[in-house]
Amino acid sequence: MFGMFKGWRRRRILANRSIPDAIWQQTMADIPAMSVLDAKALERLRALTLLFLHEKNLEPAGGLELDDAMRTRIAALACRPILGLGLDYYESFLSVIVYPEEFLVRNRESVDEAGVVHTRDEILSGEAWEQGPVILAWQDVDASGRAQGFDVVAHECAHKLDLLDGDMNGRPPLNRGMRADEWAESFQTAYDDLIRRLDRGEEPWLDPYAAEEPAEFFAVCTEMFFDVPCAFRVEYPSLYAQLAAFFRQDPARGNASPSC
Repeated sequence: MFGMFKGWRRRRILANRSIPDAIWQQTMADIPAMSVLDAKALERLRALTLLFLHEKNLEPAGGLELDDAMRTRIAALACRPILGLGLDYYESFLSVIVYPEEFLVRNRESVDEAGVVHTRDEILSGEAWEQGPVILAWQDVDASGRAQGFDVVAHECAHKLDLLDGDMNGRPPLNRGMRADEWAESFQTAYDDLIRRLDRGEEPWLDPYAAEEPAEFFAVCTEMFFDVPCAFRVEYPSLYAQLAAFFRQDPARGNASPSC
């Protein structure tokens, strides 16, 4: 019954509300990574973005003021990863909190390999709580999606997808037809390659932060998959294929980038 009501409500929103053309066109123009989408995909993205804006609370913090263009940018970037999955994949959170710039998180606890608990303060550009909101820094949202291998919104939303089965371990619930062993092999091979490059003192292709743990590796790879898909496919073709199967998208196909 609830599913029927939700579907009816969404159809009502799509029939009676819209994102102003000027805001939408400017948003797409300001996110070069969206240029690979065809007309049908852009239409679906626009619909998902509208629903996201109606179903999620975008809450400014730290003195930030969010206008409609800023809200649309956040929502569009958030909906890109679920373009082939659907908005229900984001049912685990209702709020997106946005600070003007990087924010301080105090007394963050971590446990080392010896079981010792450490407490430290961290300055973050984004965070995804297991049972709570997504938190973003606007300055990093504004820098996201510019086809330079950086997208803090995709990164934090990847954590939310990773958590769908209750564990943030770098493996979200796989779609029907996908094999867990193939996913694990592709990710382990790419992860080991990153570690080897770092151990040799080489400049890795991926952000070194991806080496922190499997969950961060998945999140960083999600950024690269959507922001620089052609380069990602060249660097890690097997891993690219796994992400394409999970997200049900192939952003490198038809891409005009020279790296394709």
